[in-house]
Amino acid sequence: MENWKRNITLFLTSQTISLFGSALVQYAIMWHVTLTTQSGMMMTIFIICGFVPTFLLSPFAGVWADRYNRKWLIAIADGVIALSTLVLAIVFLMGYEEMWLLFVIAAIRSFGAGVQTPAVGAILPQIVPEEKLTKVNGINGSIQAGIMFIAPMVSAALLSFATLEIIFFIDVVTAALAIFTLLFFLKIAAHEKAMGEQVGYIEDFKQGLRYIREHTFLKSFFLFFALLFFLIAPMAFLTPLQVARSFGDDVWRLTVIELTFSIGMMVGGSVIAIWGGFKNRVHTMIFAGVIMAVCTISLGLVPNFLLYSVLMLICGVAMPIFNTPSTVLLQEKVEGNYLGRIFGIFGMISSSMMPIGMLVFGPLADVIEIEWILIVTGILMIALLLLLAKNRTLITAGVNEVKEQSGINR
Repeated sequence: MENWKRNITLFLTSQTISLFGSALVQYAIMWHVTLTTQSGMMMTIFIICGFVPTFLLSPFAGVWADRYNRKWLIAIADGVIALSTLVLAIVFLMGYEEMWLLFVIAAIRSFGAGVQTPAVGAILPQIVPEEKLTKVNGINGSIQAGIMFIAPMVSAALLSFATLEIIFFIDVVTAALAIFTLLFFLKIAAHEKAMGEQVGYIEDFKQGLRYIREHTFLKSFFLFFALLFFLIAPMAFLTPLQVARSFGDDVWRLTVIELTFSIGMMVGGSVIAIWGGFKNRVHTMIFAGVIMAVCTISLGLVPNFLLYSVLMLICGVAMPIFNTPSTVLLQEKVEGNYLGRIFGIFGMISSSMMPIGMLVFGPLADVIEIEWILIVTGILMIALLLLLAKNRTLITAGVNEVKEQSGINR
């Protein structure tokens, strides 16, 4: 791959610019809804609008990522989000500030993310040599964690002296810069399937499902992640409520656990980028998963907020060490022409299982102490990881070796 360093630098630059503007708007809207309505129901609607469209669109977006030029798909998704944000900014400036408009924009942004996610996951192996995928994914994870660390503070600072419309316009400008960088500076040819003769859309989708059925690695991989995401839900969503109940409802406490987790993710992304993980990627996933499970159990046991914050930091470090090899595993083992559809299914799982988990654990948190929920789910995570360690298909697939022309290991 000639000039791959130039290409990946330009690609990550465009994605960083776009993500920063999107994060500013995401936090600004969330806080505006919270402060304006002070309604749990309104926040629930906002969260649903941010999750459901991605889930519904992921399988279709996965097919698109295999049928069409992935660079153009990413740019178009960014453009649609920017255009909708621009229209919203203008409407707000005209004095029409209805809450339902914010829910609509959240849904549109979620649709855009549903298109972008499988396309980004599938395009990286086109740009980056296979032996560099772990390093690049680790760096990308650190960048994203850094933005998630900075964006809330910048968004809060902007809201203190600027209007919501100004932040909308900032997002439009960052999206335009990202699209311009992507289209006019990044040189990458369309992948083989996008340039070839296309079959019908339904047939494309069926081929993707058939590809999963024919490869036991993928079936085991998706089942494992579905169960893990379900069990992670309490740690991901209930810990702020636990902190408020057990340590005090001071805002600074909630801020501390968010910041420590984000700092941990930045550190973890750097660690996996430099280290690269064990030779077997599944062993790296198990190692990081056990750390997350032990931290989850410990979050239900520690009586001290300082120790609680340290555990959140450690959990943040483990997250990219777990996520990066799992992403690289798919990028290495799945044939290029199927990557979009596989990442589309992966996006469906990741965007649905944690909300589904909350449908179970959320109501439980009102009748059972959150500490017990964390302890039990942490133990179940360890049991799941032990089953993963005994799964010969996944362990075999996890070996870091040059991908054969035949594609995925069966």
